[in-house]
Amino acid sequence: MDKIQTLTSENGIVVFSKSTCCLCYAVTILFQELGVEPLVHELDHDPDGWEIEKALVNQGCNSPPVPAVFIGGNLMGSTNEVMSLHLRGALIPLLRPYQTLA
Repeated sequence: MDKIQTLTSENGIVVFSKSTCCLCYAVTILFQELGVEPLVHELDHDPDGWEIEKALVNQGCNSPPVPAVFIGGNLMGSTNEVMSLHLRGALIPLLRPYQTLA
């Protein structure tokens, strides 16, 4: 879907989210604690949200498809994948180009 491509190519870190999703909130807070400000795109506030959600599933996002995290235009996955990267020490190097805090 063009909207996914546009958002992920124009922003370093994008979290496709729903405003009622606690795991989406947790991932967003993790990124903020690590010094990055992701673009959080709330699917339930977007008229095209359902179509975006279906497109995310087609791209390989798990069920549920949110949060769907993109870093540098690449799909990282959902909460499990992001937390796994963080626990292995592989998340911070991916975020370093986008960090705003020292």
